[in-house]
Amino acid sequence: MPDLPALFAALGEPTRFAIVERLMAEGEQSAGTIGAGTSISAPAVSRHLKVLREAGLVQRRVDRQQRLYSVRPEAVEGISAWAMSHREFWSASLGRLERALIEEMNRR
Repeated sequence: MPDLPALFAALGEPTRFAIVERLMAEGEQSAGTIGAGTSISAPAVSRHLKVLREAGLVQRRVDRQQRLYSVRPEAVEGISAWAMSHREFWSASLGRLERALIEEMNRR
């Protein structure tokens, strides 16, 4: 299981969240491509990618002179599993609340 607090901390910064979103939508990219068309400097993109790598959200692959980045599927699966487990909790809780309210209304 991935380190969820580290994943969420890394994703809590809007630029890093946008980088992960872009990689998920467009697939593997170089740091230069990730930063192209944005106002973010190349060193800033590199720093963000380092945080994402250290959190376990992205992986880096070397291809000749390029460093290519992609989202780690196991990180996304870990976030998804966590969200789904909480969804089940809230669905069950809301179901119990609904039944309790119906019982209370029927008593009146």
